[in-house]
Order: sequence, then structure tokens, then C-alpha cells
Amino acid sequence: MGRLTFFTYPSCTSCRKAKFWLNENNINYEERHLFKETPDVKELMNIIKLTRDGLSEILATRSETYKQLNVNIDDLPLSEGLKLLSDEPKLLRRPIITDGKRLIVGYNQSGLVKLSEHQKDDAKRVS
Repeated sequence: MGRLTFFTYPSCTSCRKAKFWLNENNINYEERHLFKETPDVKELMNIIKLTRDGLSEILATRSETYKQLNVNIDDLPLSEGLKLLSDEPKLLRRPIITDGKRLIVGYNQSGLVKLSEHQKDDAKRVS
């Protein structure tokens, strides 16, 4: 079973909702402050591998940081896009929750339910 990692920002409403849900449902997780413990390029690559739409799935296109970019991130090679996201974590949607096999971006209660079911199933297989 992969350890659940919860990339969060305390003032983010969606992050607070997700954290409340995880705590209410007794889900163990490692909490990482997105701006203080930013995922590095390798971690972002692992997250991207879990998406259907690549960078666009984790990119915060409504953020001021994104709007101020003078570059179309879709035109960048993947390595440069990941480096940009690691250097500018405000470009990441929040929260990001992963166990290394599954991914939830943003607050998605049905996704959290499925993820928690997978966590419990994985725990049963280990014991």
C-alpha cells in the first residue's frame, strides 16, 4: 500500500475541505505544505503519470501566476514544464492527493471515497 501524500495550502478552501474529510474518515496521510515542501521534478513526473491529461490536469489556469506567465506551458518540453511547476508551486491546482497509484486533484469527495476504499483494500491484502 502506498502512503497517502496530501499536498496542501492552509488557506485554500478545497484543501481544508479535503483535510476535514480525510480526518473525519480516519485516513492516514502525510501532509505537505505545497509552498514550503514543493514537489520536485521527479515527484511531479510521478504525479503526471497518474493523470489522463498531463500537465493541464494539475495546472491552476485561473491563478494570477498563470495569467502572468509570458509562456504557453503547452509549448514547453515536459521537463521544462515540470521545472516551472516545481519552481512556481502557485501554478499547481490544490490539493493534490496521491498514494502513488491513484491521484485526486482538487476537492473531490467521490474520488476521496474511492481512494479510501482502495487504501483499505490494499491494507487487507498486506495483512
